[in-house]
Amino acid sequence: MEFDELTDIAYRTLNPRELSDSSYAGSVAAALLTDLGNVYRGVCIDTPCSMGFCAEHAAIAAMVTAGESRIVKLVAVSQDAGIVPPCGRCREFMYQINHDNLSCRIRLKGKVLTLDELLPERWD
Repeated sequence: MEFDELTDIAYRTLNPRELSDSSYAGSVAAALLTDLGNVYRGVCIDTPCSMGFCAEHAAIAAMVTAGESRIVKLVAVSQDAGIVPPCGRCREFMYQINHDNLSCRIRLKGKVLTLDELLPERWD
């Protein structure tokens, strides 16, 4: 699967909405492709006190629930900013789920980098 198709899936996953008077979901969406060729999607959940999580975490949780852990490609998109890079917490999470994810290719604006390039100093 090419990044354009994976990016289209992420954009179709966006679904911004208010969950309560202080919590929101869906303003960022992620789509990832596994080594087995499956695609998993997720959206962010923003809550007070930082109890929510990123779209990448949601997509990874869906992948792990299905019994997989190896990510080949990942892209995240924002309703307002377009393609967005995974935050440091998401980068470290991807690595800790499966160390082979260092070779995962991540789409950024105008380029593609590996997780290894985005996470040169890992927590071990």
